[in-house]
Amino acid sequence: MTASETWLEQLHDNGYRITAARRAVVHTVFGATHALTPQEVYDAARKIYRALGLVTVYRTLEKLEELHLIQRVHQPVGCQAFIAAGVGHQHLLLCQGCGQVEFFEGDDLDALTRSIARKTGYQINEHWLQLFGLCMNCRS
Repeated sequence: MTASETWLEQLHDNGYRITAARRAVVHTVFGATHALTPQEVYDAARKIYRALGLVTVYRTLEKLEELHLIQRVHQPVGCQAFIAAGVGHQHLLLCQGCGQVEFFEGDDLDALTRSIARKTGYQINEHWLQLFGLCMNCRS
């Protein structure tokens, strides 16, 4: 079973019918090497399944995110995109030129989050970190 089939199985196990439209969305997002906006998913997945509707794209992305199979990428231009989720607690490097995404591990934010919690009175439960720049190809 391919990993994208595992995603489809998880959707099915959580009450979603596996349709040709959902297969096209899953295949598109799973194979992406850069973060895709819902419109980009729609455009690419329509090449696989012509009758795909934009509502199906949004609903499928929402469910994949709930299942932690994809993660939301917040871009400086304000448009949200999605990429297959990293393994464990990883953070993102996002190329502002081509949109390529790299995952990285290792952050020592404990001191910072404790300081912020102390100053604000918040109990901080989680965080995510995204760094923006230019990949090696876009810098050349």
